[in-house]
Amino acid sequence: MCTRSNKCERVIGIADMGRKIKVLIVDDSAMVRSVLGQELGKDPELQVVGTASNPYIARDMIIEHQPDVLVLDIEMPRMDGLTFLAKLMRYYPLPVIILSSLARDSEVAQRALEIGAVEVLAKPGGAYSVQNMVEHLIRSVKEVAFRPLAGGDMPGQTRLATGGAGAAMIRTTQKVIAIGASTGGTEAIRELLTALPAGMPPIIIVQHMPEQFTRLFAERLDSLCDLHVAEAKQNEKLTMGKALIAPGNRHMVLTRSGAEYFVQLKDGPAVYHQRPSVEVLFKSVAEAAGANAIGILLTGMGKDGARGLLEMKKAGALTIAQDEKSSVVFGMPKEAIALGAADKVLPLAEIAPTLRRLV
Repeated sequence: MCTRSNKCERVIGIADMGRKIKVLIVDDSAMVRSVLGQELGKDPELQVVGTASNPYIARDMIIEHQPDVLVLDIEMPRMDGLTFLAKLMRYYPLPVIILSSLARDSEVAQRALEIGAVEVLAKPGGAYSVQNMVEHLIRSVKEVAFRPLAGGDMPGQTRLATGGAGAAMIRTTQKVIAIGASTGGTEAIRELLTALPAGMPPIIIVQHMPEQFTRLFAERLDSLCDLHVAEAKQNEKLTMGKALIAPGNRHMVLTRSGAEYFVQLKDGPAVYHQRPSVEVLFKSVAEAAGANAIGILLTGMGKDGARGLLEMKKAGALTIAQDEKSSVVFGMPKEAIALGAADKVLPLAEIAPTLRRLV
């Protein structure tokens, strides 16, 4: 029974039109697309006209199918959902429901509503089950279908163009772990990585080491770890369960496109007498990943990485320094601690358990 007369009138209007509500689902997860497509398709009033894995595919499907409601994720490759939403509201306004794990963040939810989303829903988490989410989503789709948009406009087809790749998104839930080490670091990294499970977030590592040895070092670790460990390649995408070692004599920096992270390898002068430099890596992580990063500075001589770890902390990352007792050389961690860059100072043996709890 309707509790608001406008909703009753709108539902009656849909029935009188003699057709189902056409829904398009846009999410980069094949599992999410499958579940939503099946569950929404069970409702006799709804028709899922298609699913798309990114905004570029969605653009063409919108023009082809002219959906009544769009269900849109935020974290997607090439262009994030908020950037796409802004373009959509300009060129082809229609009711958009944001469905994202970021919906619990009030800043992101408010931004989505400001751009033009008619509702923002959270993906399952905690006591909020898949069934809860599906029921809520179905109700929302029926409520917003054919609703006049801001300014009184009804959905209508105009030119829809995504242009070039979208700007980096406001926020992403993808975690990145960045590790730096020097003297004593090869064994410290081995102990740390072998204690981590295969399902960890991406890990990027700078270990001061001549270029002819980094590939062999990565191969040795790969044979010992549940994680996949490899020497990093130019523009390589970060993936769950994989650790990348910076090649000797090349700086490694983190970059982001949409919700995906990549590493770039660079020449250039040595920093703190090192190439690769932990400082260079950590500063790039602070900029590209911010609060979604974890920085770890292990045993090593000198100051490389200390200020970079501080920049990560200022950007909201959790930062860890190895303690003096377990360090072979208490140089780099000591400098970071003196700067106030370390949220936690831990023995080497406690770092892996800490990471498992955090992620």
